[in-house]
Amino acid sequence: MDVTREDVLRCAALTRLHLEEAEIEPLRRDMERLLTHAGSLGALDLEGVAPWGLDAPLPRREDIPAEGLTQAQALANAPRAERGHFVVPRVLG
Repeated sequence: MDVTREDVLRCAALTRLHLEEAEIEPLRRDMERLLTHAGSLGALDLEGVAPWGLDAPLPRREDIPAEGLTQAQALANAPRAERGHFVVPRVLG
């Protein structure tokens, strides 16, 4: 599948990634190879192959309530905490 420079820039804008000029072409090639490979999977002969997970039950464990962490334990490894809360960088304006 052909991937253009504009495709790369649009994906970068949608994901809010800043790309340096030198990163665009290698990323374009990588995206093209990835999409070409994904497209080739459609040519596989899967006749008689059951969808994953439908032919065997998934292992499950009993859901048993357990004690949770105390507030002090939860905050013990936090890079920053104030007044009993995690402090994180501001995300929105």
